[in-house]
Formats: sequence, structure tokens, C-alpha cells
Amino acid sequence: MVAGANRCEASVRLILYAPMIDPEISKNSAPPAKVDSLAIPQSTRVIRKRRRRAGPANRAFNSKSNSLKLQRAIGCFQLSSESDLIRLEQQADWLLENVGMEFREDQEALELFRAAGAIVDGVRVKFKTGLARELCSTAPRTFSLHSRNPDHSVILGGDHLVLMPGYGSPFVTDNIQGRRYASIEDFRNFVKLTYSSPYLQHSGGTVVEPVDVPVNKRHLDMVFSHLTLSDKPFMGAVTSIEGAKDSIELAQIAFGKDYLQQHAVMQANININSPFVFDGAMSGALREYAQANQCVCVSPAIFGGAMGPVTPAAIAAQTLAEAMAGIALAQLVKPGCPVVLGSFHSTMNLRSGSLTFGTPEANLATMALSQLGRRLGVPVRSGGGQVTASNAADGQAMADSTSAMWATVLSGAHQVWHAAGWLEGGLTMSYEKFIMDLDNCGAMLRMLQGMEVSADTLAQSSYLEAGPGENFLTTSHTMAHYSDANYESVLPDTGPYERWSQEGAKHTSTRATDVWQQMLANYEPPSIDITTLNQLEEFIASRKSDLPDKWY
Repeated sequence: MVAGANRCEASVRLILYAPMIDPEISKNSAPPAKVDSLAIPQSTRVIRKRRRRAGPANRAFNSKSNSLKLQRAIGCFQLSSESDLIRLEQQADWLLENVGMEFREDQEALELFRAAGAIVDGVRVKFKTGLARELCSTAPRTFSLHSRNPDHSVILGGDHLVLMPGYGSPFVTDNIQGRRYASIEDFRNFVKLTYSSPYLQHSGGTVVEPVDVPVNKRHLDMVFSHLTLSDKPFMGAVTSIEGAKDSIELAQIAFGKDYLQQHAVMQANININSPFVFDGAMSGALREYAQANQCVCVSPAIFGGAMGPVTPAAIAAQTLAEAMAGIALAQLVKPGCPVVLGSFHSTMNLRSGSLTFGTPEANLATMALSQLGRRLGVPVRSGGGQVTASNAADGQAMADSTSAMWATVLSGAHQVWHAAGWLEGGLTMSYEKFIMDLDNCGAMLRMLQGMEVSADTLAQSSYLEAGPGENFLTTSHTMAHYSDANYESVLPDTGPYERWSQEGAKHTSTRATDVWQQMLANYEPPSIDITTLNQLEEFIASRKSDLPDKWY
């Protein structure tokens, strides 16, 4: 059922967690009924926005959308010394020269590397010291991801930060229906929630796996949803070369073929089957996106003790080595193609084999990789985000997630995947945790804006106005700034116990249920040209009619 999920960031988790998954999960976890996914939801046909009253939750999440800055005003944490960074880079070169990368079922990639001076033996490619880094040198340090709505275009690299939702979960859960297989309706819901929040600047990719749509066709519905239910940057399909081509064609319809040759509007999540293997589908999809001048994010997936050694230093060096090989291929296909150095790494409980998140060791690797990526000269996708192995949106979930997110944000990463919604190591996307994570994203973004020191913020007039022993609540300065002085969280209940108890003693997760329901009720789709919408629908209908349903 989950064959369409990202190979490493979902399928590998299923393998590692297989002994923990109860085959009798619950009656709610039965796969959703197969649907005719050609049926386009009426909401996507809206061309003009409808006006609706926004409730308190939506006002809270949207109140600062116009003033939110996506640039850090605080420095990046420098974990590793210059000598340690050089040692890590030397280790990456040693790995590429002595172990090398396998590119399976991709003769074209092998020939590109051979022509560039790499040593090709069968499907194994080895790089002399410095060659991979040299091949990566044409990648841009910063670039823009353009949106249908220019206000939602983002910059990757430099001091910029882009957050996006979780990726690849085959299950969803909420407080109303419980845990179940994800459907195309769930997929659309999370695209809507992401679009509605100013704290996520990117629509994501396979936000959840819609298992009620055939594996070989669901990418069409997913890309269509990103293009019509949102106008933020998005990700295309990567699990087959055909899916990559379809994604590019859909983007060309929405943006124009000539526009795509000059502007990146989408990303491809190219996972490496760590250790040191590219399969033909992934490297082939990489080449398709690179040729179309779209962003390629090369993401090794290394769980310490499984796909690499258990130590953070080894994981960081191996990630750099594997990523450089993928970035080098993208540059050989199209010099200057926008790329991101990604990682998806985690520690493991070495007694049980279960994944663990938010651990000190994983956070150290996150920090080192941001430094190594900046030295390589490419934007960095963090291996962190708000990730957790918890089975519920509880204290463990938020402790794991906050720990990982702090390390990610302080590291200086430019793009954060899995910033909202993840449970169970990514097996499940939670509606409630999505909202809880959004709230934390807003706080993190506020912190990155730093502390302004100016005549206004020092507020000398307030001291003269209030005087000794007086409070400052009614001073002119407070009255001028009370609405935007502090980040206003939508979830915590900071009132007295008695009022909280009288109003139902709602825990954070319960309050989050109210928020996501209201956000979906208040959702308004972005405008889209009717001719473009018709062309998208016609392309999808044609492609689906050509493909027999495949469920694996």
C-alpha cells in the first residue's frame, strides 16, 4: 500500500517498526475504500476567494502573516572547530575514494561520471579526493523557489529559513476518528492546513500517503492538490521516472514551460538508499528534475547502527559523502541546477532496534551538517524538524520534537522538513500534533528575528511616564505595542485553574482539535486561472486513462 511513499523516509521506517505494528490496529485502520480520484473536489474549482468570518484560532495563526520575516537575525551555532570540519571533509573524501557510490540501473549516470573523470567499475563509482567537491562547485549558494503567488515565493540559502510539513506517513490520526490509513481527503486536508498557516512557507510533498488511490496514479492527485489548494512552493513525485515527468509537465501547465527553464518552482526529494546506493528510480528522477532546472534535494537516510556507524561524526561524514555524489550528478546533468544538501538521520535504541528522535547524538549530527553544507556552498535541509517516536501527541512527542527543532533552528539549516505533524517516527501524521507543532514553529520564527535594540525598544519614555512603584500596562509605549510585543500562542491555556476546569479541563491536544477543525472550516482556496485549471484536469484525466491501476 505504501509503495508510493518516499523510499527511505517512509518505507524504511515500516521495516524498522514492523515488529511494533499490531496487524489488528483497529477497525478504523482498515485501508480506505478505493476512490475515483478523477473526481475533483468542488472546493478546488473556486476561482475567486469567498469571504468568511475567521474565528479566534484562525485569527491567531494568521495575525502575523504579513509581518513575519523568514530571515534569521541571530547567528548560527558553531559546533565543530575548523580542524574538526576539515577532518570530517577528509573522511567524506576517503569514503568516496575507497568505498564509492553505486548507481544501479542507470547507465546514463555512470557515463556522466566516467566522462567527468570518476572511476567506474560496474555500477560502482569512486571519486579521487576533491573530485566530488569540484563537481558540486557549480551549484548556487542561494536561489528562489517561485510560487504562483509571488508573495509566497521563498529563498533557500543565506540567512533564510523555510519550514514545511511532515512527509510520507501512511497513517493519520485525530481525536475524533483515531488512527487509520491515510486517504486522499486527509492529504487535501493537510495541504489546506499548511496553506492556511503563515508558519509553514512550503506546501510539502507526500504529506501523507493517500492509500485509497492507486500507487501509480496518486502522484497526479497529490501534485494537483498542491497546485490548486495552495499557491506555496511544493514537491513533485520521485518514486518513478514517469512520476517525475508527470510532475514537471503539471508544473509547466501551471507556470509555463519557458518559465520553468529559468525558475525553480518545485523540489524533488531524492533519497539515497544508504549506505552508498542510488537505485535507478531515484537517480533517474534526479536527472529529470535537474534537466528541467528544478530543485534537487539529495537526502541520505542514515540511522546510526543500521545504515551507518553509531557515532555522530561518522554519520555526518557519510551524509556529506553520499550527498556530494548526488549533487555532483545534478550538476553534471545541468550545471547551476539548484540543489539542497539534505539528511534524514536518527539514532536507534541499540537494545530494541527502535528509532529515537530528539536525542543529543542526532542533534549533534544536525549541527555539524549545517556547518558542512555551508562550507560546501549549498543550502542545507536539516535532518531534524519536529520529529518524534512517540505514539501520541503527548509530552514525549513535544519533548522529542522541541529538542530536535531547537538544534535544527540554531544550526543554521535553511529548510526544515517534518516541521509539523509527525508521530511514531513518521508512520503517522497527527492532526492535533500538526497544530501543536505549528504553534512551536511560530515561536521559533519569532526567536530567529532576534532582539532589536533601538530608542523605541528601550522605551525610556515609559520609565518617565510610569515612575517608581507603578506598573507599565497603561503607558503610551505599552498601548502602542501590546498587540505585537510578544508571540501570541493560540494553544496554551494560561488562565486560572478554576476557569480551565469549568470550561471542560481541556488538555492541549483537545484544544488543538478545535483549532484544526476551525481552520478547515475557514479554509479558502487560492485563486487559479480557469483555463489553467481545465488544462491540469485534462492532463490528469488523460494520464490516468492510459495507466492501469497498480496497488503495489
